[in-house]
Amino acid sequence: MKSNEILYSKGNNDECHTPGYAVLPIIEYIPQDAIVWCPFDTQESRFVSEIAKENKVEFSHIRNGQDFYYYEPEKWDVIISNPPYTNKRKIFERCLEFNKPFALLMSNTWLNDAAPKQLFMDKDLQLLMFDKRIKFNCNGVVNNKITFSSSYYCWNFLPKQIIMEIISENEL
Repeated sequence: MKSNEILYSKGNNDECHTPGYAVLPIIEYIPQDAIVWCPFDTQESRFVSEIAKENKVEFSHIRNGQDFYYYEPEKWDVIISNPPYTNKRKIFERCLEFNKPFALLMSNTWLNDAAPKQLFMDKDLQLLMFDKRIKFNCNGVVNNKITFSSSYYCWNFLPKQIIMEIISENEL
């Protein structure tokens, strides 16, 4: 199977875009002067535009020939992104292999899977959780009937294992 087939399924959930109000809470935890790699993002991404206000950002996307499984920017310090929902385990394995801090926005339903338990058995999984569900933009449509909550799944990123944040759609 080709990497682009693994990263992006033909389903509707792999290319959903994160609203700015869901990016803002993670920004306060980015180390000062850190170069942030957004490996699943284009220049138009809210991750790129919001983080770039305070930090240098390297962004990459498979559409630009930058396959996450083979591409890595020359210089970066932390990863922040909303990865495709397909093949989450391989994405987290790759992030852990880098041995650098990361924060990936994922559905909380992933906690029901065996993968996070296995991957983080000897590592401290950190969660930045929200008081409400995020309304992602999928194929140009904002989904107002969200059936799942999301959190940033982090490693070596937050000051403690679980942080609860209040988010407001009106922040941006």
